Amino acid sequence: MATLTLVTDTAPGTPDPCHVHPFTLCFDVGGTGLKANVLGATGTTVADRVKIPTTYPMQPELMVEKLESLADRLPPADRISCGFPGMVRKGQVLSAPHFVTTKGPGSAVDDTLVRAWSGFDLSGALSDAIGKPCRVANDADVQGAAVVQGKGFEAVVTFGTGFGTAFFMDGRLLPHFEFSHIGFRKGETFNEQLGEAARKKIGDKRWNSRVRKVIAYLDAMTFFDHLFIGGGNGGRINRRDLGEVLERITVVDNTAGILGGIKLWDEQHIFS
Repeated sequence: MATLTLVTDTAPGTPDPCHVHPFTLCFDVGGTGLKANVLGATGTTVADRVKIPTTYPMQPELMVEKLESLADRLPPADRISCGFPGMVRKGQVLSAPHFVTTKGPGSAVDDTLVRAWSGFDLSGALSDAIGKPCRVANDADVQGAAVVQGKGFEAVVTFGTGFGTAFFMDGRLLPHFEFSHIGFRKGETFNEQLGEAARKKIGDKRWNSRVRKVIAYLDAMTFFDHLFIGGGNGGRINRRDLGEVLERITVVDNTAGILGGIKLWDEQHIFS
């Protein structure tokens, strides 16, 4: 698992000579924020993380421009990685549920944006814009790669603007499934029941009740050996109510979305 070492003795944006190449420019694309940093070969951060709000509507070309602007504020890197909240295959976006809406999650879907994002070569566009090779994967897959221990069947769930999942067997990433957009309960999807909009609407107590239900669902479906919980709302989970399954659960820091970036270049995780 990648380790995080904060740089405190150098000026922002200035690499410390102790960091080892290759440097990876890591993007963590979210429904509310776009984040980036540069990591050394061992997973140490080369500079301070940079972040800007996600704005809507978000066309693919605008996304690339905003990510390029973040890259300009960081030290030069040798390669690029990007965690994206949607279905991604071989660097191409197959679904972008947040970014096909007019005003963000929960707002109206724009058919023009649906067509624009469908099949968009995000990997190629970022590579062309920044001038370095790029790999893109689902954001939950990237976060999971940073935290799994490589022991048995490990599940990863992320609670943030939406709901994400990833699954690993003995450290190898399994094919991605977009569980977030299938029915969960009461005629609503996992995203609709567990995303940030739902949490704000119903409050943390009822939201935690739903979290317990989804954990039980995943346990019954996969018999996971261990479950890692991440995302911006991971810290809101009431662990005292999780019961015996708590022994097989670890809540991880949201920085995993950046730290997992170097794993996109680790062939054992078969991201490419």
